[in-house]
Amino acid sequence: MAIFRDSPYTSFNFLVDLGMGDSGGADAGFSEVTLPDLRVDVIEYRNGNDKVNAVRKLAGLEHTGNVILRRGVIGSLTLYQWYDAVRNGDANAARTVTIHLQNEDRSQVVMTWKLLRARPVHLSWGTLSAAGSDIAMEYLELACDRVELE
Repeated sequence: MAIFRDSPYTSFNFLVDLGMGDSGGADAGFSEVTLPDLRVDVIEYRNGNDKVNAVRKLAGLEHTGNVILRRGVIGSLTLYQWYDAVRNGDANAARTVTIHLQNEDRSQVVMTWKLLRARPVHLSWGTLSAAGSDIAMEYLELACDRVELE
């Protein structure tokens, strides 16, 4: 349930559930989430006998962008196994993924994004460098059929 207030919420307190009912374990710990864009196509239509020389704009198909999740490499194969199930044609691999934004003291969920029928479409890892001191990162891109907000 979305909780309205006058000042905006900060973006750094969030939980991710990859459809397994766990948002507190290491597998659900992400450092960054890029939320999807939502858009509806516009269909321009005009009858030949319309009195006005202008088109009407009608709602067309909805398009949902992909979600990108980033986390440090923790030695878990969970994301790879999910990706592997999808690429091998497992029809049951799609999940409902939820992303919860929390208030500043993490006492309350203030907004939830539900990604319906989400599945991995891109899995990648950052650069490994012997001269660097960065965290080894992995990236998971999810496609979903629909996004609902609560």
